[in-house]
Amino acid sequence: MITIRIAEPGEQAALQALQRRASHSPPDADELPLEQIAAGYVYVAVQDSVVVGFSSVLPREDGDIDLDGLFVEPGRWRRRIGTSLVRDTIRRATLREGRWLHVIANPAAEAFYLACGFAFDGETQTRFGVARTMRKPLT
Repeated sequence: MITIRIAEPGEQAALQALQRRASHSPPDADELPLEQIAAGYVYVAVQDSVVVGFSSVLPREDGDIDLDGLFVEPGRWRRRIGTSLVRDTIRRATLREGRWLHVIANPAAEAFYLACGFAFDGETQTRFGVARTMRKPLT
C-alpha cells in the first residue's frame, strides 16, 4: 500500500538524492528548495515505511497548479507510485480550485503523462533545451 504525506524539511537531502537517481540529472540540477518543503508543496510516497517517490506541486499566479517535479525510485517504476502521486496532486489541486494541472514533461516521461490524461499544450525553453508542456483539466 502506498501512502502520501507532506514532506518534512529533514528529508531534503534524501529527496534530492532520489531525484538524482530517478532522473539521471547533473548534481546542480537536483536542487529541491527547502522553502518548497517548508511551505507544504512537496509530498512523499511511502511504501513499507520507505520513501519511494515524491512530487512538488506549486501554485501559479493564474490560479492553476504546476506539477513542478515527480520522481520515483528507479527500482520501483511501473508500480503505480507515480500514478498515485499524480492522483494525489489532482485531489489537492482541485481543493485549491485550480482549473488545470500543468507540467513540463521530460521526454522520457511523456508517455506516462499521456497515460495519466495530460495533453500536449506547447513548448518551453528550459536550461536543458526545449521541452514540451502538457496540461490536464482538473474538472
